[in-house]
Amino acid sequence: MDKLRFDGRVAIVTGAGAGLGKAYALLFAERGASVVVNDLGGSRSGDGSSSKAADSVVSEIRSKGGKAVPNYDSVVDGDKLVQTALENFGRIDIVVNNAGILRDKSFARISESDWNLVHDVHLKGAFKVTQAAWPHFRKQNYGRVIVTSSNSGLYGNFGQANYSAAKLGLVGLCNTMAIEGRKNNINCNVIVPTAASRLTEDILPPDFFAELKPELIAPVVVWLCHENCDENGSIIESAAGWATKCHLVRGTGALLRHKITDTVTPENVRDVWNQLTDMSQATRLDSIEEASSTLLGVLDEIKSGPKETLNEASGVFSYNYRDSIIYALGVGANVKEESDLQYLYESHEHFSTIPTYAVLPSLMATMSSSLITEAIPGREFDLSQVLHGEQYLELHKPFPTEAKLVTKICISDVLDKGKNAIIVVDGKTYDESGDLIVTSQICTFVVSAGGFGGKRVSSVMIPILDEPKRSPDSTVIEKTSVNQAAVYRLSGDLNPLHIDPSFALAAGHQVPILHGLATLGISTRHILKQFADNDSKLFKSLKVRFSKPVVPGQTLCTSMWRERNRIHFKTTVSETNDAVLSGAYMELHEVRMPAKPHVVLCSGKVEELPSDAVFDGMKERIESNPSLLKSINGVFVYHITKSGKVTSTWTADLKTGKIYRGEPEKGVKADTTLTIDDSDMIDLALGKLNPQMAFMKGKLKIKGNIMLAQKLKALNTESKL
Repeated sequence: MDKLRFDGRVAIVTGAGAGLGKAYALLFAERGASVVVNDLGGSRSGDGSSSKAADSVVSEIRSKGGKAVPNYDSVVDGDKLVQTALENFGRIDIVVNNAGILRDKSFARISESDWNLVHDVHLKGAFKVTQAAWPHFRKQNYGRVIVTSSNSGLYGNFGQANYSAAKLGLVGLCNTMAIEGRKNNINCNVIVPTAASRLTEDILPPDFFAELKPELIAPVVVWLCHENCDENGSIIESAAGWATKCHLVRGTGALLRHKITDTVTPENVRDVWNQLTDMSQATRLDSIEEASSTLLGVLDEIKSGPKETLNEASGVFSYNYRDSIIYALGVGANVKEESDLQYLYESHEHFSTIPTYAVLPSLMATMSSSLITEAIPGREFDLSQVLHGEQYLELHKPFPTEAKLVTKICISDVLDKGKNAIIVVDGKTYDESGDLIVTSQICTFVVSAGGFGGKRVSSVMIPILDEPKRSPDSTVIEKTSVNQAAVYRLSGDLNPLHIDPSFALAAGHQVPILHGLATLGISTRHILKQFADNDSKLFKSLKVRFSKPVVPGQTLCTSMWRERNRIHFKTTVSETNDAVLSGAYMELHEVRMPAKPHVVLCSGKVEELPSDAVFDGMKERIESNPSLLKSINGVFVYHITKSGKVTSTWTADLKTGKIYRGEPEKGVKADTTLTIDDSDMIDLALGKLNPQMAFMKGKLKIKGNIMLAQKLKALNTESKL
């Protein structure tokens, strides 16, 4: 393999006295480049100066036969660095902006001096050095520029507001330089390194720090600066012998008005917020021109007015408190669960309706109309071919326990999926005063109705979302009754598929199956209990796909993942491990954790684990040494797993001294969340497992304030945590 060479090229590397900059300078020189080794020689906070750092690197390069000269100027004086290159080597081809300092303080405590110094070195310094080299690049029709960003810039990091702002500012600077330099063969790229350096030596765990050798990142930067590399305007992340490309992306968005004469209100924004913030179909835009053209298309859509619906119908849905109770029984509410009484007893002080009952007005209106069977021209089919594929539900106010409601439905889209078809039915339900209380979308799957030449993709169909790729935060298991479908059908869905054995057999099922909406109602109860303290008023919306049927009497397992106020969930049948509800998520107005076990098993009892003793030990140490609270001062949530699934959760509130099983109490916010296997937790507490190595190997997963977790070692002199 031919080695990439830089013979005849001249490179300036700022901050090259140590760490990444030194690794870059050494590799450039090894490959034939003449190098200006710039380093002010100050501390990592930017104080002081010394020629020792730059001189040492220059001596090392020269001792190996390479060509290098030192430069001790501040990067703010960029013209002096470029002049050094011109005076010693006659040209300048490459600028690697690597110099950096840290002045970490929380946002509220950053001084103007801390802000200005960090921006001067990182952002202004890169601007001044590159601008001084720019005329020479243009004249020779060649140049390569690297600016150094950070994950703190891309994602933010506690205590680094000044540093984060400068680092993301460099991304914007590079984007524009890449555009302006393109015609003169000047390529500009961003490197996002994670490396062992003086800036990270007391931030990263020692074992992790040791693996992040700068020499493993230098080849990425050197390739980006080679004349054969065409990459331009890219963000490249690299660490520990690995590299990737990062992108900014944009979602598909949502219209806030449908006619050019409409105004936009906060309520318009609220009503489409889920669609507006959905990133499941996000794409990358390559230029500001592309972003502008997309907006022009949106404006054209608004000017053309709302699209006509394919068909419309309406229906009246009347019910009383008995119907609300029958529905609750149909989705598994029972008197043994004290919090379920609010759904079963009309005189309960908090008598309410399980939110998914609100699906029925649109469903009944759809089933009683001919919209579905007439939706596809030239195709005849009956309701036996129609399956409930997906469901979206949003409540604009709590669903009443009795009411007379009017629902308006329309077919908003029809998709041709080859052999089969999908019909999308949108519904809006209003109370007697005319207020909108429910928005729904039913996606029906019609067997053997496709092939009519229609479109395959919908712009109005609300998307499902995959659950996070990690162990669930909570799991509830419940065995259904053999009479579950018989009770649920009393709420209005009288399809004989769910009660008549002969009809079920004709439809391809050995026995009558449970309504998919009954399964959804059961899972909704589970989520409300685990993340809303069983308060139905906290329900906002949900989306779900019905994947497979359930047989009454089977056991349902609802796995849940919390992401802020969104709860992703997947429901499986324990006996077969088949997923029956997938791509599902529920939005809550707020999360309110119950004062009860985080994980509910079939017996309703919490599984006792060996690691429970670790938390008992924490309680004892806090009681014997209350001063630990002042030194730690944080709230920690532990998710303890077995076989990859969360089976226990503990909260260590080390601000107040309370350690208890379950999620944080109402009003308490976790600073750090740790996920670890039960046996590893024991080893960690006994000092048999190093926490830094556990973190690097994925045995210990930490979210939130990682640095705060290091203070936990004070809880036990034997523990390394």
